[in-house]
Amino acid sequence: MERDGDAVTPLESRTRSRVLHLVSTDGPITAAELGRELDLTPAAVRRHLDALVEQGAITEHEPVGARRGRGRPARAYVVAAAGHRALETDYDALAVDVLRFLKEQVGSGAVSEFARERIAALEERYAARLAEAGDDPSARTEALVTALTEDGFAATARPVGAGGLTGVQLCQGHCPVQQVAAEFPAFCEAETDAFSRLLGVHVQRLATLAGGHHVCTTFIPTAELARKPRVGSGVDQETDHITEGFSS
Repeated sequence: MERDGDAVTPLESRTRSRVLHLVSTDGPITAAELGRELDLTPAAVRRHLDALVEQGAITEHEPVGARRGRGRPARAYVVAAAGHRALETDYDALAVDVLRFLKEQVGSGAVSEFARERIAALEERYAARLAEAGDDPSARTEALVTALTEDGFAATARPVGAGGLTGVQLCQGHCPVQQVAAEFPAFCEAETDAFSRLLGVHVQRLATLAGGHHVCTTFIPTAELARKPRVGSGVDQETDHITEGFSS
């Protein structure tokens, strides 16, 4: 294991960065999966994982309901707080200070309006791309995943389902404004509303990086029941029940 002062070659540094980014994109991910994706030997993967764990950049992920002892699943990894900070590119501290000043001088409504305006610009850019995907929520989600990934959100999607309700789970392994959103949740709320408009369905945010989870998770329903939500119809309550385990 590397200690402070140990030399790390430029090649090793680049490979370690690739490992961290892949954990961000595909986590929870095992050492074996990382080795296959990056064409690394088990020893090389273990060396980089140990170093990233020691730095606090990644951490082991314990699946909900996982058994210990015999038959325990292989260890998987997700990005930790220090890893997200290493991936950050925005001037978060300055942004938080500016928004605090705006809230103090004008009010919290001004912060919410700013969040909506910021997300509106993103929504406008994505709208044309999603329109080309047609009306199917799954196809539109794939188009959204591509657009988000290009903008640095490390997005992925996979089908999920339980009972009579099926959908797509959209995950964002990185958030450029995570620190800002942790103090001002209006940014997460504005993004969720934009996803609903872009996809043409009532989506539900299940977890956020800003809230301390290892990934932002959004449930996008594709069942007919969820395509036409009605006020007071109980659809939200049913979706809450069915999607309880999807964010784990």
